[in-house]
Amino acid sequence: MKRTLGVCYYPEHWPEPMWAQDASRMAESGLTWVRIGEFAWSRIEPEPGLYTWDWLDRAIETLAGAGLRVILGTPTSTPPRWMLDKWPDMLPVGADGQTRKFGSRRHYCFSHSGFRGDCAAIVRKLGERYGHSPHVQGWQIDNEYGNHNTTLSFSPSALAGFRHWLERKYSNIQALNTAWGNVFWSMEYGRFDQIGLPNQTVAEANPSHWMDFRRYSSDQVAAFNKVQAGILRAFSAAPLIHNFMTKSTDFDHFKVAGDLDIASWDSYPLGYLEKHSTLGDAWIQTYMRKGDPDFQAFHHDLYRAVGRGRHWIMEQQPGPVNWAVYNPAPLPGMVRLWTWEAYAHGAEAVCYFRWRQAPFAQEQMHAGLLRPDSVPAPALAEVQAAAAELEAMPEVDGGQARVALVFDYESVWAWQTQPQGKGFDYFGLVFDFYRTFRKLGLSIDIIPPDCASLAPYRVVALPGLLSLDPRLRQALDAFDGTVIAGPRSGSKTPDMRIPTGLPPQLPGFDCTVEYVESLRPGVSLPISGGGAFRLWSEKLSTGMPVRETHANGDPAILGDEKHRYIGGWPDEAALGRILRQACDQEGLPTVELPGGLRIRDTATHRFYFNYGPEAQRLDGIEIGVAEVKWTPLAALPPQRSTTPSRDGEPS
Repeated sequence: MKRTLGVCYYPEHWPEPMWAQDASRMAESGLTWVRIGEFAWSRIEPEPGLYTWDWLDRAIETLAGAGLRVILGTPTSTPPRWMLDKWPDMLPVGADGQTRKFGSRRHYCFSHSGFRGDCAAIVRKLGERYGHSPHVQGWQIDNEYGNHNTTLSFSPSALAGFRHWLERKYSNIQALNTAWGNVFWSMEYGRFDQIGLPNQTVAEANPSHWMDFRRYSSDQVAAFNKVQAGILRAFSAAPLIHNFMTKSTDFDHFKVAGDLDIASWDSYPLGYLEKHSTLGDAWIQTYMRKGDPDFQAFHHDLYRAVGRGRHWIMEQQPGPVNWAVYNPAPLPGMVRLWTWEAYAHGAEAVCYFRWRQAPFAQEQMHAGLLRPDSVPAPALAEVQAAAAELEAMPEVDGGQARVALVFDYESVWAWQTQPQGKGFDYFGLVFDFYRTFRKLGLSIDIIPPDCASLAPYRVVALPGLLSLDPRLRQALDAFDGTVIAGPRSGSKTPDMRIPTGLPPQLPGFDCTVEYVESLRPGVSLPISGGGAFRLWSEKLSTGMPVRETHANGDPAILGDEKHRYIGGWPDEAALGRILRQACDQEGLPTVELPGGLRIRDTATHRFYFNYGPEAQRLDGIEIGVAEVKWTPLAALPPQRSTTPSRDGEPS
């Protein structure tokens, strides 16, 4: 499939005489796609049942007249003010019990059936009018599910829906009491209508209660999406898309995307460096104009998995944003680098947010490809350069990674519910593995927790995985590569109970976690091969060979020929060694990449991305700061590891 570029545009924000000139400039800049409409409900339906289509008809015709392809958004993330008069109880309620207000966006509770009915009505109207339009070649359903902490709502609608969900799941109240262990603290219920939501309890709520409420809330997102997808498919054959968020974990994206054709995500490398980096001020200052070297790549690989091989970038940062703590401008070259990195990881399209910077309302400080006065902003030239390069570049197949990393949304919820130590964060643990594999020069596939086949891979890592889905268990039984597990893998049942026989409940791992301890920041436990455990450590007994030990001789890392169990959260030095040794055993070449340099191999090309503060050289190629380069794989010398193997000899 031809890789393409696009942009987000809001015709309702601009005088109609500007539309044709904007469309022409977009096409001349090498853009193909235009996303519109996702926030326009008040202009489409200004009063209940009164639809004004004429402006949207003309906008679509104008954009198509310039040769642009339209992605039409359903506007359900911004209900108009009159909707609250009709459904005053549709607003989400926070965990603090406070009802959230109108005046921004995402002001709805997924559980409110009346609002969901009105969403279905507006989507049906859109499908009837534009479903057969040759100009509408894609649909975006809603916008950024879960953004602004809106997945979990503690409203009366959510309470009623949760009780019905529990009754369907457990059938009788005693089954629920048994599953949750409600004999503890006399928490047993006599009827389903006695069950409340798990917020605002005196002490911590039952973790099983929390897990089921998170599952229920995730299912509400999936059901909300499914209704819209079903309506649109009745009217249109164009692909259905949703734009997911960075480090968004409040609902199961794999389940939501089951009703989509493409998973897209919104990439804001600088804003999310400020928001999510845990590596301190020095790290942020080093990368503040470039973004974290691995964060965007992780999400490309995650959403490629969520989309079952198809993913886009629906919003790509083009300049300073308005919503982070600090909002620096990208270093020249980075918009082009981010674009090419997306394509190297298999993206079909990259769309920039937005065409023109808005001079009003909440996002007026958010840069676009044009300034508010329509003069080109700095990113436009980089977009034009990328468009020309894409036109000249032959099609690049994403290729097949040999390393797989399991990512599981339920494990996120489990360890948020019962972290046992302030620093234990499932996303952070998985991301540490991902970053370490990347620094070894490897391409990675992120796979879902119900993956049924591991045949393409030689190394599979499943750190912190709550419990094993039966399909993944069968796949592991049949796998002949190396499996890396721990810490905390297979440590609970889906009901959040410690399994009979103790963890880890994993095939091929003959060991027992006797107890765990969480470590304060700054505390580390050295291990014999070098480096240390931080944040988390497990007391192990084992029938497996002991590969590394603690200072007192206790087992730290276990492993037979094809299994590794890591009994703690390894620091950078330890994790790099552990993963490199597993790759060496499986014949996967590795390389110690310097600084912020990263590579990505496709089926035909190797791409080089320099996030670091100075130029780097690899494979005889000089890669400048904020620069991306590529070369055919056939032009590279035979691959071999450039790091010491376990016995100290070059591998």
